Amino acid sequence: MSGKLHPLLGEVLEEHGGHERWRKFKGISSTILTGGKLWALKGAPLIAVPRRATSEFHRQWTRVTPFGEPDWTMTWTPEHVDISAGDGSIVAARDNGREAFDRSFTGQWDPLNLAYFNGYAMWTYFATPFVFGEPGYEARDIAPIENEGETLRGVAVRFPESVHSHTREQRFYFGSDRLLRRHDYSVDVWADAPAAHFVSAYIDVDGLRYPTRRSVFTVKPDGTLDRDFNAVTIELSDYTLF
Repeated sequence: MSGKLHPLLGEVLEEHGGHERWRKFKGISSTILTGGKLWALKGAPLIAVPRRATSEFHRQWTRVTPFGEPDWTMTWTPEHVDISAGDGSIVAARDNGREAFDRSFTGQWDPLNLAYFNGYAMWTYFATPFVFGEPGYEARDIAPIENEGETLRGVAVRFPESVHSHTREQRFYFGSDRLLRRHDYSVDVWADAPAAHFVSAYIDVDGLRYPTRRSVFTVKPDGTLDRDFNAVTIELSDYTLF
């Protein structure tokens, strides 16, 4: 791996709108509608209502509202996560949230586990691939894969140790148009479960390209997708950069 920007990632960042353009913004908000089987499995079912998710780009920070009750909001950083009520009072809070998980496959999550997971996951999805132009991200070529008749070129990216995400090394696959199509990783806080995350239906958001559909499947030991376990679905709309 090299500290220099990987050549394919250079092309990818340009196609997504450009690293320098992305750096001009503080962060992004989107309305999200989340589904999938993961939440019930972990004892944290989500009501299918639109939520507003906001992340900053240049530090790891995410806020989602509503969260739980209609007037509750969750706020996440790697060091601290809390859930607050509409009057500003703290409903629940936790430091060092990554250490608080039952990491077995069916282990149950409390609301702060759910908030921590949602916080880092949405930050990852909003920041990548643009953040790969920042110092500390290392990339190497990996074998291409086939997806719906298209060959996707792949890059494995190792995240800085200080960045909280699914796991340190994740794999990203891009179409001939250099847009992200698939994102593979294992989930440290969920039994190191391997996942394949499909990204589609891009739109232009003030010159940056963002997807409006995300769908995550678990991966079987033989490397094939478990189509019976669509772990997470996310529909995204009403993006706003700030």
